[in-house]
Amino acid sequence: MKDIHAHILPGVDDGARDLEDSVEMARMAAKSGTTVIAATPHCNIPEVYDNYFGDEYWKLFERTAEALKRRNIPVQLLPGMEVFSTPDLPELLADRKIITLNGSRYLLMEFDFQEDPGFAGWILGKVAELGVVPVIAHAERYEFVQENLGLVYQWYRKGYGVQINKGSFAGRFGRAAQRAAYELLDHNLVSAVASDAHGTYARTPWMRDVWQELLEEYPADYLRVLFDENPERICRNLDLVRFRQIPFPGLQNHYQV
Repeated sequence: MKDIHAHILPGVDDGARDLEDSVEMARMAAKSGTTVIAATPHCNIPEVYDNYFGDEYWKLFERTAEALKRRNIPVQLLPGMEVFSTPDLPELLADRKIITLNGSRYLLMEFDFQEDPGFAGWILGKVAELGVVPVIAHAERYEFVQENLGLVYQWYRKGYGVQINKGSFAGRFGRAAQRAAYELLDHNLVSAVASDAHGTYARTPWMRDVWQELLEEYPADYLRVLFDENPERICRNLDLVRFRQIPFPGLQNHYQV
């Protein structure tokens, strides 16, 4: 499995507290069957986390990757960030303060959980105009998505990536997020499942449990695309495997921007 969303860099956000925490997260991920992790600290959250790309980020990334290698942990660490969406995001990209997942054309983007759907559609379009492919982080957790799953239907049709948190399937983020995660999966609107790991006790990088749980209801070939093939394609800058989208009867399958 490849994990494109994990807060494994130490001491920069609400994820790994220190380097030893990062090492333990990687060790847990490896035991669970994960071979690649994209280090995606929170970035661009106003008055909370900046974490823009630069020498400080790169030195910390290399230090963490070297620690995993020194401990013989069989996990490859790749650079990235989870970018909070603000109106100036296109300018931040142009100024190279933002990095994509492993330098690919795929950018992991998050929103305020009560974001206006019109703004979400607008900023996704602006980023796409730059030749960058948005990957919407934990799409199932946003209230505006839970109220209108047709938004994700349209995002997927536009070619955007849709990432779901593994914890949502177990109800970790509430019933609304759990319901949305399963409905998006049932309608072929998920590009990748990721851990969104923050530590080794809660919101962990252990992926095997949700794989086994979903395997009881979904074909292994389908899940393999979401847990392994598409995450690898994102990291290698390749086109995503896409499925035939199933619209939501009775729900809005459009939005205004």
